[in-house]
Amino acid sequence: MAEQLTVQGGAQVKIRSPWGVFFLALVTLGIYYLVWYYKINRELRDVGIGTSPLTSLLAISIGWFIIVPPFVSTWNTLGRISQAEERFGSTAALSRGLGFILFLVAVIFLPFELPYMQEHLNRVWRTAAREPAPAPQG
Repeated sequence: MAEQLTVQGGAQVKIRSPWGVFFLALVTLGIYYLVWYYKINRELRDVGIGTSPLTSLLAISIGWFIIVPPFVSTWNTLGRISQAEERFGSTAALSRGLGFILFLVAVIFLPFELPYMQEHLNRVWRTAAREPAPAPQG
């Protein structure tokens, strides 16, 4: 069971097992990957990072017919996670390049970007649940 946390003004987020996400995606032949992708983008949107999780989901599912959208969506989601790390002061920094390379590996082999992304999100959510978020800089 995933641990539920409340961050930044009441947004509900989940701490998920990084390898649990990976194996669920494999066992369900990718269906859980889509569910997970929607949920993490929704959680990020709920804390004010990103806009439409449905658009992200459509890009990595039916976007494959056009080829480019899944790559753009993954790159943008990695950027959102990185932005969340900066906003909440997480100690570990996600590498967008490494995450994207893992996504490219996933296209051919296995979705190794899932545990990488989820581990970074877990750190962000734990940090955000402990401290109030700093004011956005702009």
